[in-house]
Amino acid sequence: MGRAQDAGAARVFKAGAATSNITPPLGLEIVGNFAPRPIASHVHDELHVRCLVLDDGTTRLAFAVADNISMPRENWDEAKAKIEAATGIPTSNMMFSATHTHSSVSSGSHTNTSLDYRKFIISRIVDGVMRAVTNLEPARIAWGSGQMPQHVFNRRWLLKEGVTETNPFGEKDRAVMNPGGLIRSRLLKPAGPTNPEVYCLSVQALDGRQLALMANYWLHYVGGVPREHLSADYFGEFCRQVEYLLEVERQEPPFVGLLANGPCGDVNNNDYSGKSPAVKYGPYEKIKLVANDLAKEVVKVQKSLKHQDWVPLKAAADELELVVRRPTPEMVARAEAVLARPKETTPVHRHELAYAERTLAARDYKPDRIQTVTQAFSIGELGIAAIPFEVFTEIGLEIKDRSPFPNTFTIELANGSFGYLPTPAHIDLGGYETWLGTNRVEREASVKITAQTLEMLKRVR
Repeated sequence: MGRAQDAGAARVFKAGAATSNITPPLGLEIVGNFAPRPIASHVHDELHVRCLVLDDGTTRLAFAVADNISMPRENWDEAKAKIEAATGIPTSNMMFSATHTHSSVSSGSHTNTSLDYRKFIISRIVDGVMRAVTNLEPARIAWGSGQMPQHVFNRRWLLKEGVTETNPFGEKDRAVMNPGGLIRSRLLKPAGPTNPEVYCLSVQALDGRQLALMANYWLHYVGGVPREHLSADYFGEFCRQVEYLLEVERQEPPFVGLLANGPCGDVNNNDYSGKSPAVKYGPYEKIKLVANDLAKEVVKVQKSLKHQDWVPLKAAADELELVVRRPTPEMVARAEAVLARPKETTPVHRHELAYAERTLAARDYKPDRIQTVTQAFSIGELGIAAIPFEVFTEIGLEIKDRSPFPNTFTIELANGSFGYLPTPAHIDLGGYETWLGTNRVEREASVKITAQTLEMLKRVR
């Protein structure tokens, strides 16, 4: 946002934050799992979109993090257009993402309720960012990172040489997701890395009040939520715990905690190595464990930071066109045969019917190419990248290693949602995250996205 300052005027850094409640009505389908999907009958904890706006006197950046499994690009684009019209913040300066809680409903329209949830959630995003702008006040900013390795495990496992698993397409995979039912002797090792770091961005008012604290942790979600419950998962619990630990519950304007998810398409909270003790958790127990540990680490980092009175802000965004992945004629023929079989036929794979339907949907999907947003922010010496996919951790680590910034983190499911983003090597190994219908774009997509994301970081450096 270009707003010229008076010559010689002192530079003033500002920050403002706000939250909007986006809890859907009961009675809608909870998404995140295969059919049959449960119907929401209880709200365990309210869902929110949490917003943060930063202003260096010339440029404004806006973050929004929504408690939703994912948000299509058209929803974010509509919200951004309305915010730009109301505030003047360019859409390129808005980095909006979903947390990926699996206990939410679709952000599309619903015909079985008087509330159009799509319109509702868009309006609440707009309200939240506009209120964050209203709350702007002189502030200081700092960032840093801590370590939280005990809660992240790569959920993809390589099988031993010569060992394979049949996938829903009748093909043989060399890697499997969540191999809880497999004999451990068949497993070789995790198929990829994890990132133990948790990143922390802290903003305080000049009188020392904590205005907001945004974290970035690379963990898919935790779960342990009853099927019919709506919940923000550990993302929401983290924000509540940070507020409690910082003792800012009754502050005015209210403190805002945010937890933006990082590249974790192949990472979750389950250890399949056999090294962790077997523990049976009740509903929400593991969510609270992970969130509490994470909040304590982030607050410890926050208390060690030296806040700066002013830093420059920059933003860059561009379009990247990707080819839509299509099934082969053989895959189509097999899918049609699977769907035509008698219902009592024993399937080759338990998700065979679901992926037969996804195969035909991929064949018929229009258009042939999709437009995705690549984006980067700089906040002083901190670089933040955004990717509209469920990104494999090693992709995020490569961006971090090759970034021109001394400190860099990436937010996934940002500015859209186009499925999983594995590397070409992982596509060759197979496994859930690489299957057609779960992965929806061309084989080289991760290579192209990594290159353009690094270009965005260079632009804002």
